[in-house]
Amino acid sequence: MTRRPTVREVSQLAGVSPKTVSRVINADPAVAPATAERVREAIRQLGFHPNAAARSLRVGRDDAIGLVVENIADPFFAEVSSAVEEAARERGMFVVITSAGYAPENERTVVNGLTNRRVAGLVITPTSGDHSYLAQSPVRVPTVFVDRPPIGFESDTVLVDNEGGAKLAVGHLIEHGHRRIAFVGDRLHVYTTRLRYQGFRAALLDAGIPPDDKWIRVDVMGEQSSTAAMTELLDLSDGPTAVFSANARSSLGVVRALHQRDRTNVAHVSFDDLQGAESLSPPVTAVHQDPRRMGQQAAALLFDRIAGGEGPPRRVVLPVKLIVRGSGELPPAP
Repeated sequence: MTRRPTVREVSQLAGVSPKTVSRVINADPAVAPATAERVREAIRQLGFHPNAAARSLRVGRDDAIGLVVENIADPFFAEVSSAVEEAARERGMFVVITSAGYAPENERTVVNGLTNRRVAGLVITPTSGDHSYLAQSPVRVPTVFVDRPPIGFESDTVLVDNEGGAKLAVGHLIEHGHRRIAFVGDRLHVYTTRLRYQGFRAALLDAGIPPDDKWIRVDVMGEQSSTAAMTELLDLSDGPTAVFSANARSSLGVVRALHQRDRTNVAHVSFDDLQGAESLSPPVTAVHQDPRRMGQQAAALLFDRIAGGEGPPRRVVLPVKLIVRGSGELPPAP
């Protein structure tokens, strides 16, 4: 990360005190016009951006952080949000939560809206493929990315072992005798889906099983489309004996299709646990990532930065685990 110019460097270039620089930044009308212009020129030359978070804490404003998620109704993002809110509440702060949806351009709109409202920091679960706009913003606030890393911008990031978790899941199916294993997941340009697909392929190749595109279904963005995708797979004359679904939304649709077609003899492992998974028949084996822990970790990193913590961007990768319940242990159907 390129070191940001400081108030003291601006003051030295402008030939004024750091206090005068702060007064100009805060539009104090008592500063002489010529002095204010000299400070503004030094700010332009150095490319200085005021730290809105630190400034707000000094003057007692901005008692909120912003949280940008893809869809607050998604159980994964709901857990992340709950953990961030709890951490903020312990520090006497509020959380402004907004859903950016699936359109990448929405993310920039909501992020700019939050920074313009002078939140003290941001936690973002990104959808955009370019985050360089954050570096160009006239107002900089501490930012932490969760679930997916930023592109074109350096920041603290909290991730899970997506590729390793997928290899664990598919390897489990292979160990139980499966060779025709399907993949059902989101768009491949989505960071998490791409890594889980890579893990899926790696597990097959490690076992000497060539991946077959006819058992791959991507661009599946919700329960309805994943139900349709799984139904197509079941209609194949040489359909899969097992399926790996790459997120909770895809998994719900897969479960629905298997039950609608009375094909619960098809083995299934989900990446993401499902609410009530243990109550289904058979109970769903799942790769468990801990969204609550992710939210806690993101909040800890953010509040450290708000308090003045410095240093290069930190990248935290949390482990996942396989919860064995029954659906992933079914043998290949005859």
